[in-house]
Amino acid sequence: VHPNVSQGCQGGCATCSDYNGCLSCKPRLFFVLERIGMKQIGVCLSSCPSGYYGTRYPDINKCAKCKADCDTCFTRNFCTKCKSGFYLYSGKCLEKCPDGLETNNHTMECTSIVHCEASEWSPWSPCTKKGKTCGFKRGNEVRVREIVQHPSARGNPCPATSESRKCIVQRKRCQKEGKGKKNREEKRKKSNKDESKETRQESKGRAARRQNREQRENNNKTQPKKRKAPNKEQNLAPIDTAH
Repeated sequence: VHPNVSQGCQGGCATCSDYNGCLSCKPRLFFVLERIGMKQIGVCLSSCPSGYYGTRYPDINKCAKCKADCDTCFTRNFCTKCKSGFYLYSGKCLEKCPDGLETNNHTMECTSIVHCEASEWSPWSPCTKKGKTCGFKRGNEVRVREIVQHPSARGNPCPATSESRKCIVQRKRCQKEGKGKKNREEKRKKSNKDESKETRQESKGRAARRQNREQRENNNKTQPKKRKAPNKEQNLAPIDTAH
């Protein structure tokens, strides 16, 4: 064993040095050099720290530095998260997004520009004036539509969601609510009265027919049966024509 190599290393080191720290790591751990002032110390970690990416080799697993503008990366040339002031786009960290894209300060990425989208117009409403549909000749009618896609920061703004225009209707008087209600109530009472009258008349007719039928039956029971008159021709004696 080399004199600079210590025995009984701590922190996942397979071999280590009192001066340089870890020289090699146990299986599946990553070896990385950490700078402490003017000195670099080797350490063994289960995953690479921020600003580094891991590479595996048959004899050792190492953590290598990302590009200067990358916070985390998959490889040196493919960033997964950028440092402050840069926007991620296709694995690169950019200060300004390409044409057709916009910056997203929440995710710090370059994203597509989204324009506003609105639904189709609804049919025109009935012609009204001061909330009424009667008692006037000229009024207004409106139509509306909904926003189905809100725009991004650089997208086209949304259009108006309502429109109004003048309208002309045939003037008609507004029926008073109390009078209309009273007329409807009178019509309902009259209808019920007519139905009741017809029902009473039908009941009287059935009762009269039943009474006549019962009276005829009683008369038939009380009157004696009429006897048939004898045949006069049968009672006459035969005439003697011999004399």
